[in-house]
Amino acid sequence: MTRDEMVAYCLGLPAAWLDRPWEETEVAKVGSRIFAFLGAPHDPPRVWVKCGPDRVLADEWLHRHPSDAAVAPYLGRYGWNALRLDGGIADDELFEAVDASYEAVVARLPKRERPA
Repeated sequence: MTRDEMVAYCLGLPAAWLDRPWEETEVAKVGSRIFAFLGAPHDPPRVWVKCGPDRVLADEWLHRHPSDAAVAPYLGRYGWNALRLDGGIADDELFEAVDASYEAVVARLPKRERPA
């Protein structure tokens, strides 16, 4: 999967929008919260997503995909992982991970910020 395909998928989710909070770094948000870190266009193709409510569940990704999943720097303790887009993780699994991250973030949004 390419970075552009992942960006398009993220932005296709209800009320998702692209933000650039740090120079070239792009993130996908719903409401005021990030559900996917997409990096800069020149970075290796990865997506950082919330893979579980804690490290225990998020670590399942590391066991299943040891070469293509890693603990996301700074956010890892909260269940975030960095997943390679051009590695061995199937596109369907990547989409499911993004969907799960999106749903987890939407569930914690104030009602006024949730997609209709």
